[in-house]
Formats: sequence, C-alpha cells, structure tokens
Amino acid sequence: MSVRMRVTRSHTGNRRSHHALKEPRLSTCAQCGAQHLRHRMCPECGSYRGREVVDVVAKRTARMKRREEKIKTLGEERVPEEEMHDTPKNAKEEKIEAKKKEVKETVKVAKKTQAKKEK
Repeated sequence: MSVRMRVTRSHTGNRRSHHALKEPRLSTCAQCGAQHLRHRMCPECGSYRGREVVDVVAKRTARMKRREEKIKTLGEERVPEEEMHDTPKNAKEEKIEAKKKEVKETVKVAKKTQAKKEK
C-alpha cells in the first residue's frame, strides 16, 4: 500500500495496552521467610528448594575482609558506619547555625542603624 493511513488514538491505545509494568512474582523462602524472585535462590540465606546452594555468610565475611585490606592498602582509616551517617546531618546543622548567626548579625546592624536614624 502506498497510501499512508492515520493511526487513531484508540488503535494506539490498543497497541499500548500491553506496555504496563507488572509487579514481580515473589515467593517466600521456606527456611528464613524472606521474599525472593521465583525459581531463584534466596539472597538472604542462599537456599533454593530446601537446600543450601550458596554460603552467603562466608561470602559476606570474605567481601568484608577484601574491603578492609583495600582500605589498608590505600592508607585510609576505616570510618565507622555510625559516623558516616552522622556527617551529612552535622554539616547541614552547621550551615543552618551559620545562617542563623548571619541573620542575627544583620538584625543587630539594622537595629543600630534605625536607632541612629531616630536620634
């Protein structure tokens, strides 16, 4: 066909009716009770269909050991997780306090100039 035909809104909608996102199908692990994708091992305990496929605890400890070695080779000290989470809050609080001080100073200056104008 050489003639181009217009695609109506309804036809476009019919075509796009299958484009909606669907929620993933989740299963509950029999051992730990965590949710995981079907036909895949549980990421929490490493079991699949009642048997342990991957030793997750050993993997985590090995990963942490590698990270610590890497940090030591870089020459940086390891920062505890609690301090890492507190630093942005402290920085924000410091900025807020600095702005409050600036506002107080400007108010003081404004009061002084107003007092001078009244005299």
